Amino acid sequence: MDLQGSIAKFTLPEIFQLVAGSRKTGTLAIQKDDAIVMVYFKEGNVIYAYGPQQTYHIGQLLKELKVLSAEQLEEAVRLQSESQNSRRLGEILISQRFIDRSDLETVVKTQIEELLYSLLAWEAGSFKFYENQHPTEEEITVRISVENVILEGLRRHDEKNMATETLPDLDAVFTISVSESNRSRDVNMNATEWNLMALVDGHRTLKEICEISMLGQDEALVRLARLKLAGIIVKSETKPVLKTEAPLDQMVDRLANLFEDYLSQKTTVVSSGNRLTTTIIEEQL
Repeated sequence: MDLQGSIAKFTLPEIFQLVAGSRKTGTLAIQKDDAIVMVYFKEGNVIYAYGPQQTYHIGQLLKELKVLSAEQLEEAVRLQSESQNSRRLGEILISQRFIDRSDLETVVKTQIEELLYSLLAWEAGSFKFYENQHPTEEEITVRISVENVILEGLRRHDEKNMATETLPDLDAVFTISVSESNRSRDVNMNATEWNLMALVDGHRTLKEICEISMLGQDEALVRLARLKLAGIIVKSETKPVLKTEAPLDQMVDRLANLFEDYLSQKTTVVSSGNRLTTTIIEEQL
């Protein structure tokens, strides 16, 4: 069945999740008015994206990261102009040894992520997925987790209405979802999201989670809606018998077990400041 339709009926997080969950390879074309964005997937992960009005210029990003000097950028732009724009700026920067490929990959990834974040604000338009259509060999491809794009993108937008629409029933019970086989996912969550997810146990209602979290109902629902739209938590079909509250250390142990069930894979957690990064590597079947 063709994957196409209206963004008014299917939100972009839902569309991204469908492509990722199906581990599709191809190109998702998204159009609103005269703006068209092409998002390229490989086995469910974003590898490249292009919009005619890119928000961030690669040269400017490199300069802001202090990888490239203003003089080097000016020289590269001059050489590109002499070639009548037949050579890509990144190719020139590498050939002149102003940067290396890893520098270029970093800014390309940033550029793609910023484009995808802006897409999540679209509430109208159309989309169509083209199977097995790939970016050209000239493009610098990367690997970007759909879940992280959705989580970070939604952090940047006014989400109160989104949360109400995504989680209309406060008596609903959610649980941590199970990863699709053979698909790796890198999920980065801050400490608040990590602690909130510890309360999603397949027993508590959304209302109960909001009360326990101490974030306040509005903020807790916003964060829970992000996790739901990213496909990290899903609605439970039945509500098990409620259990008594567990001590904090037991809650942490249970969360680790839930992650193992959720992903059926090995998980490494690295603490940095007030942020926890979870790097997830699936076991090969």
